[in-house]
Amino acid sequence: MVLPAETEERVKRRALNACQDNLRKVVDVSRKVPQIAESFAVGNKDLARQLFSEIKLGEEEVIKARRMVSQELTEIGAILLSREDFLRFTNLTSEIADFSEGIAFYLVEIMEHNWGVPSEVKKDLVRLSEAVLDSVLKLRETMMVLTYGSAKTLERAREVEIAERVVDDLYRALAIKILSSKLDTPVLLLLRDTIQLLENSADKAEDAADAARMLSFII
Repeated sequence: MVLPAETEERVKRRALNACQDNLRKVVDVSRKVPQIAESFAVGNKDLARQLFSEIKLGEEEVIKARRMVSQELTEIGAILLSREDFLRFTNLTSEIADFSEGIAFYLVEIMEHNWGVPSEVKKDLVRLSEAVLDSVLKLRETMMVLTYGSAKTLERAREVEIAERVVDDLYRALAIKILSSKLDTPVLLLLRDTIQLLENSADKAEDAADAARMLSFII
């Protein structure tokens, strides 16, 4: 059955709005990661605990929003042939919120155990978290220009790639610094896992930008 053009455009808009709402919630969670890294750096346990609670609540909101995307796509049904592209984008961005919760958990655990961490490592951790947030914000910009055509989307998506490379450089340097520091094994392992989750977040932002490229050809 051939559907009117306006019907197809309407369902695409429904799917896009759902994806953008999910991404907005992911960004809200991501903004708190540099904040908790900063509270970790200055040793503010109370603030770190509060931010961890907020991140967990935010992650739950992301889960709900991801379910809404799935529900929207189910209701739209076969009208929208590109349903998988929308779902892939949402699944990728939602993982960033999952990683954020893990990062917050590890940092709070290190603080609760009063494990010592060199100040230089703490400072670099803050820098890394800020670079990761930058990649997520650039992903949001990519999604915001999606309806302006594929050329504009590709331009913004390239900025996500550049931001991800900055994260890679910071991550590698910090990984070596952590391994070279005289840290107790538990805190070394937790810090290594923390920065790995940060790097994974930027990777997911880049993957989501690739998914946005695909969406730009069908919007």
